[in-house]
Amino acid sequence: MAALSKVAAALESYRGRDRLIRTLGYCCQLVGGILVERCPTQSEVGTRLLAVSAQLSHCRTVLRLFDDLAMFVYTKQYGLGPEEEDVFVRWVSVLGNMADQLYYPCEHLAWAADAKVLRVDSARWWTLSTTLWGLSLLLGVASRLPRSKRRAMEAQMRSEALTALSNLADLANAVHWLPPGVLWAGRFPPWLVGLMGTISSLLSVYQAARAGGQADAASP
Repeated sequence: MAALSKVAAALESYRGRDRLIRTLGYCCQLVGGILVERCPTQSEVGTRLLAVSAQLSHCRTVLRLFDDLAMFVYTKQYGLGPEEEDVFVRWVSVLGNMADQLYYPCEHLAWAADAKVLRVDSARWWTLSTTLWGLSLLLGVASRLPRSKRRAMEAQMRSEALTALSNLADLANAVHWLPPGVLWAGRFPPWLVGLMGTISSLLSVYQAARAGGQADAASP
């Protein structure tokens, strides 16, 4: 009962709901991709799961239409990172924040073009938003590697390593969604995209649950 209460509490927040939608979407893509590719008798089920995955992804895209302000507030609060002791981490984080800030309007334009709200080339804006996302992930990995080396606390090092692994899984998908000819762009089968996304999502859920557990333990 306590576990259900925690899940319900997590779903009350935007971030908690987004983690669940993300995890379900990638799990559907993983299972659906495997069924379509490896189990011909279950291909119809696999196709339906891929359709569910696509709709959940679209749901997250629409919800991100309202993320710009929150990202702007975070970027403004971080500024040039005066509290960061490491100069490299500071500037990599600043660049990462800039990439994230630019990502949202680019994705919004791509969504608006697909929805026939704007008459622009959606493919160009999807490519740009994916590139910015990949850049942000790459910078995130780079910033966490120095942090894990410089901080002695084992728990902090584990957290940084898990975040870096999550970013690398997402980065693999980000490159896949770039135009053909860029590294392994377009070469992942649906199940592999689902696997990378599922790994990243489960790591995010695990870290969120762990952080919540530590907060409960620390509260009086």
